[in-house]
Amino acid sequence: MGFKVIKENIMKTNDDIASGIRKTMEDNGVLMINIISSPGAGKTSFLEKAGPMLRKEGVSFEIITGDCFTSRDAERMDAAGLPVTQINTGNSCHIDAQLVKKAVQEIRMDGLDLVIVENVGNLVCPAEFDIGEDHKISFHSTAEGHDKPLKYPLLVKESDYVIINKTDLIEHTDFDVSFFENSIKKINPRVDILRISCKTGEGIEGFLSWIKERIKEKKENGA
Repeated sequence: MGFKVIKENIMKTNDDIASGIRKTMEDNGVLMINIISSPGAGKTSFLEKAGPMLRKEGVSFEIITGDCFTSRDAERMDAAGLPVTQINTGNSCHIDAQLVKKAVQEIRMDGLDLVIVENVGNLVCPAEFDIGEDHKISFHSTAEGHDKPLKYPLLVKESDYVIINKTDLIEHTDFDVSFFENSIKKINPRVDILRISCKTGEGIEGFLSWIKERIKEKKENGA
């Protein structure tokens, strides 16, 4: 009973802070997305490709990237000229709302359209924590195997968008795209699915269309 109360208190505190972050985003008409994947799925490579494309489309954005100890991902994005804030979680396997709040306080909201959170590589813990985002994005790669939706259903259930990366490797793996996508739809019939390759750039324009529509909706709803 004691452990249950402790967990409930932790989650309530987190959710209260997340609500405050969400209010800040709503007041400023800023969309916030939370990209969640296993380590090595290609989140950083995706942002290195998508970031300049977003900028070319006139989207003003900030990236918050999470890592346990290093700043390697932030260094890569900074080298690509992308605006980034690093969060280090220590031994924690996820970013919580308190850490996001500190990062958001450093971001200038005037004229901003989008905040992208690149969560710590983990398919379990980040799915549980609300950080004030509008949408969770479940990010996978063909190198991981096609059973991940069934093994980690909470993330799929909580997500509004699923991205399958490394489609250029399918012919070199036993990844079953149909099985993967059917598993996704059984868990979450409403979710949109996108296939991409960060190496070739294929499919990333689909993300741009999706995110621009979500930004438009956020601006209109906040007007």
